[in-house]
Formats: sequence, C-alpha cells, structure tokens
Amino acid sequence: MNDMPSVLILGAGPIGCGFAASFLAAGFNVTLCDPSDDARASAPDLVTRHGAAMSLAGLPTPKGSAQLIAALPDRIAAPLVIEAGPERLAVKQALFRDLLSRGDTAIIATASSAITVSQILPDPVDQARCLVAHPANPPSLLRVLELVPAPGTTPQTMDRAEALFRQGGFDPARLGHEVPAFVFNRLQSALLREAYRLVDEDVIGVDALDALVRDGLGPRWALSGPFETADLNTAGGVRGHAERLGPAYATIGRDRGEIAPDWSPALVDKVEAQRRAVLPEDALPARRAWREQALARLLDARRKILQGDGA
Repeated sequence: MNDMPSVLILGAGPIGCGFAASFLAAGFNVTLCDPSDDARASAPDLVTRHGAAMSLAGLPTPKGSAQLIAALPDRIAAPLVIEAGPERLAVKQALFRDLLSRGDTAIIATASSAITVSQILPDPVDQARCLVAHPANPPSLLRVLELVPAPGTTPQTMDRAEALFRQGGFDPARLGHEVPAFVFNRLQSALLREAYRLVDEDVIGVDALDALVRDGLGPRWALSGPFETADLNTAGGVRGHAERLGPAYATIGRDRGEIAPDWSPALVDKVEAQRRAVLPEDALPARRAWREQALARLLDARRKILQGDGA
C-alpha cells in the first residue's frame, strides 16, 4: 500500500466502478465490496471501460486495480466509505447500521439519487459522520457531485468529505441542508415537467423541443450555469436580467400555478451579491468575450463529433 488515502466502495455496479476508476486515477487505495459473484467478476472490465472514457476525455486514468471483496471487513480503516448499492431504503438502512458498527471514524456517504440520510438514519445522533454524495452519471467523467448534510451531520464531516472528494479528483457542491431529490434532480425535473406540459398542450413536438435544448440552451449551459448565463446575456448583469425578464417569468409561473412565482428584491440582491463575489461587474465584458470564443470552439468540436458518429 502507498501513503494515499483509502476508499471503501460498496456496490460494484456502474456508479461504484465509476467512483473506483476516479479514485484509482487519483492514486487512492480502492476496495470494492459486493456480495454478488457476478458483480465482482465484471467489475474489472467496468473499471477499464471507465478508464478508456477518461483517457478520451483527457483525464488521468486509473493506476493499478481495486481490491475486490465479498463482505465488509470487521473494522473499517478507510477514512471514506461510499455506499453505491440498490436505491432501496431498507437496503441502505441495513448497510448504514452495519457500517456504523464497524468503526467510529470513517465518513459514510451514500450515492443515492433521492434518499436522504434522515430517511436512512432518522436519529440525528447517528448522522454525525454521514452524508449524501450524489454524483453526476458517469462519475468517472462528470466530476461534479452534491454533498448533502443531514441535520446531525457535523461541519467537520462535511469539511473532511469535501477534502477527500477533491483529492479524488471531484468538484463537490455543498448544499446547506437536505431538500427532497437534492438539486440535480430538482433542476432536471423542472425542465422535464415543463417539457411534458408543452408537449401535452400541443405547443411543440418532442424532437423540436429536444433541438431547442440541445442546440440552444445546452451549449451555453455547458460553459456557464443559469445564473452566469443570465449575468452574461443582459446589460446590467443578473440584476438587469431580473428586472427585464423577471416579470415575464413570473407570469409563466402563475400560469403554471406556482405559489410564489415572483423574485423578491431581497432574492435578486442575494443572487447579485453572490455573482459579484465570483465575477466583479467590471469583468463582465471580458467574460462575455471569452464565452463567445469558447462557444465557437465548443460548437466546432460538437459538429465534428456528430459528423464522425454519422448522427
């Protein structure tokens, strides 16, 4: 073993093996635990496939291989445990109870897409070392992930988890508290709900709607999120965007029955302050020029990929 940290990953499916490939690339000692003989047998090939995709993306590739085990060790020595098992509450509850009994120092993170730590461990006393680490899929390529604390998760746990995931090559986004479905799924569901409504109302067809997202929103959002996009698209930055388009968006919200569709002045101030902390107003012109050039390069690369794939 080397001096790098260790990570124990429960579940040798696509998500678990994606995590394994990423941590191996960062030099971690990785152990994959799965009771299924078939899952353990297929895990090396899955990790290799993740590694090939990482190479294509210009990312560091896995070094060495993961240790494969069928059962948990009596005592957990790894500072980080990632549970990537079935998305079933009863299964996760049993796993977490077992994990908590096998050591008192490891951080235990579930890669659940929607199940919170509060559901897995209702008693806040049991939550101190536990959190959600919800990855994008596949985690070997898309390195952003949500770190979601439970009410009993300690700040020290969040700090240690963030540091370990960063050391493993990830870019964690820390949430302030639990929210149903976390943030990835809430944003995705907002877009999909409206998409389904528009198709149901015969406003647009499925393929045309996909084209608007794929060829319009998608390329911009690949370079900047919704707040930065609003900041760059409008004179006056994100505040100017809210002043010009906020009323129209509120009308859409009321049309859809939203309870509080308006953006209050205090909320706009909050968003503006956080954007200016990231990018001062006098830096907006340079950032807009950068995005214009980056978007052109992105679209050129995308065109070549699609033509090469025959799509």
